[in-house]
Amino acid sequence: MTSTAQPPAAQPPASGAREAHPDHLGHVIFITAAAAMGGFLFGYDSSVINGAVEAIRHRYEIGSGTLAQVIAIALIGCAIGAATAGRIADRIGRIRCMQIAAVLFTVSAVGSALPFALWDLAMWRVIGGFAIGMASVIGPAYIAEVAPAAYRGRLGSFQQAAIVIGIAVSQLVNWAILNMADGDQRGEIAGIEAWQWMLGVMVVPAVLYGLLSFAIPESPRFLISVGRHDRAKEVLAEVEGKGVDLDARVAEIETAMRREHKSSFRDLLGSRFGFLPIVWVGIGLSVFQQLVGINVAFYYSSTLWQSVGVNPESSFFYSFTTSIINIIGTVIAMVLVDRVGRKPLALVGSAGMAIALAFEAWAFSADLVGGKLPETQGVVALIAAHLFVLFFALSWGVVVWVFLGEMFPNRIRAAALGVAASAQWLANWAITASFPSLADWNLSGTYIIYTIFAVLSIPFVLRYVKETKGKALEEMG
Repeated sequence: MTSTAQPPAAQPPASGAREAHPDHLGHVIFITAAAAMGGFLFGYDSSVINGAVEAIRHRYEIGSGTLAQVIAIALIGCAIGAATAGRIADRIGRIRCMQIAAVLFTVSAVGSALPFALWDLAMWRVIGGFAIGMASVIGPAYIAEVAPAAYRGRLGSFQQAAIVIGIAVSQLVNWAILNMADGDQRGEIAGIEAWQWMLGVMVVPAVLYGLLSFAIPESPRFLISVGRHDRAKEVLAEVEGKGVDLDARVAEIETAMRREHKSSFRDLLGSRFGFLPIVWVGIGLSVFQQLVGINVAFYYSSTLWQSVGVNPESSFFYSFTTSIINIIGTVIAMVLVDRVGRKPLALVGSAGMAIALAFEAWAFSADLVGGKLPETQGVVALIAAHLFVLFFALSWGVVVWVFLGEMFPNRIRAAALGVAASAQWLANWAITASFPSLADWNLSGTYIIYTIFAVLSIPFVLRYVKETKGKALEEMG
């Protein structure tokens, strides 16, 4: 979104918002954490399917191609939800949008846990994907609109932290349920198969998300957009402190909203290669983030380990430890991204991922002995898998989103972000849908492909990606 230069007289009076400190920071943290529950569900719903993959294959007697489509079809819902969430939120409010997402998460959890057939399991996954897409958009937007400027960066990181915690919790729950079912994904607990419990437990955080949405205020920006200025002032006093000049603050927001340029797809077009070069760079970052195969670690890791002879309980435990490594790497990235810069982190991550993926490819090239990898290759595969996730999390997992939020010129930022995010969902779908068939073809060869993409990301970053650390948004492009 862009703003045009205004003469000094046209500026609203200074409100003191930049230096604002809430009277009760704990309350603002609660509001942020409640909104970030959408991110938790994003991570949980995205990765919980990991525990049900093999059970679904056997329950419905389907091949790898059909299985991949059932797993990947949620991403169609993700794309639709992400594309429509902004308009829904602008029309009915951020809180109502969260409540719709909470209902969809709940319905998806119940339906996925109690499917009649494969077709309706796929349908419930699309509905859950729609909720994920909505949560991926509305959470960061709401947090940015309610967070005081002095705390926006730290509070904004709650969304990414919630996502990786959601991934970890889903794997821990899956592991616990599997142990209750004596290691059998189709073992019954209270008359329901273990994998169904894994998908159904998401009802708990989904309902909690819905309840929390009634305990937090509507965004001041939305309230002003619909003329509810008095309520907007109350919320601003609540989150920014009573020391802010509330009348001036409302005037600032109104002025900013009037200045905004609604970027369109046409603004992204260049004269030679379709999109402007900067848009292609954003698309490249999004696509490379997915083509290294990161979501294989979150959607298929249990299946992967079982395919090389690891027992189900251990495979689920390794999925959980991988998600813990993901959290650690994310924290490292959050600490370093403003200190060492975005580009150095991306390069370190690319190099680390390429090395780890190459070792995984080597380990998986070994012939199975008694249905298992030889001991040396098994240890190497396990260590390399954890290092791959660590290097991704401390670099591309966070850095790409930082780049996409900063790198585009103001006048095209919103539309360019939409195109880059769409490219990311498509690349995510391509990897998710292709992995089972590729693994059946050649597991080592599959990891060689991911290694090649990790290597190619290095010259891409070196040549085309510009550092954005320390630059004002108005300097971009």
